[in-house]
Amino acid sequence: MSDAEHTQEKPVSLLVVDDDADISSLIAEYLRQHGYCVRTAADGESMFACFQEETPDLVVLDIMMPGEDGLSLCRRLRTGETGSSVPVIFLTALGDTTDRVVGLELGADDYVVKPFQPRELLARIRAVLRRAGRGTEDGTVRPEKAYRFSGWTLDLSARHLVTPNGVVVNLSGAEFRLLSIFLEHPQKVLSRDFLQDELQGQELDRSPFDRSLDVQICRLRARLRDTSRGAKEEQLIKTVRGDGYVFASTVTAE
Repeated sequence: MSDAEHTQEKPVSLLVVDDDADISSLIAEYLRQHGYCVRTAADGESMFACFQEETPDLVVLDIMMPGEDGLSLCRRLRTGETGSSVPVIFLTALGDTTDRVVGLELGADDYVVKPFQPRELLARIRAVLRRAGRGTEDGTVRPEKAYRFSGWTLDLSARHLVTPNGVVVNLSGAEFRLLSIFLEHPQKVLSRDFLQDELQGQELDRSPFDRSLDVQICRLRARLRDTSRGAKEEQLIKTVRGDGYVFASTVTAE
């Protein structure tokens, strides 16, 4: 077997971080049944010890833990010595909307609200891994990808954006997810509801006056320099009044 074939068949490595041993064991067993290699950790110290042994492909991280909580651990993961871009899915308590929003801003990729069905967590894991280019539906690793559009490159492995001039632009977790969604559905009108469901999950009650999506679109446009384009340059993210948004550029996946 060639090295490439061996890499292709390597199981995706997941790390479940939760101080409740019963919950983490149940999650780990369920995910192993679906082809994943799963390790567990009960706190931040054991979590980072696992990273020193082997970097996982995704972390399932509980927010409410004694001592250092999940939000602090995610912040350390993203900004500390590791500077890791490994996808993170938070486990949060029902009603902790503030924690969810803060978690996403810190660089988490998604969250699941407790109590949850294991198949919901599995679906979220698959979606995040697919978006990050780290895994397939059967739990095996696939080659990492990049999206190219209008001279730009979104590196799905490093989770950063590269300008046509080769300058690296770091993206927040929310910006990376939003741009990934657009690049997965180029030249298609995406409704506000669809984008919000993909970004935040369907369990949130939304007001028709909620402008959070517009704020995120504005921030992403700024990253793409999509607000100062001249008359000869087509806007990348176009607003379709009454329908949503469309990513107008041609996208190539590699």
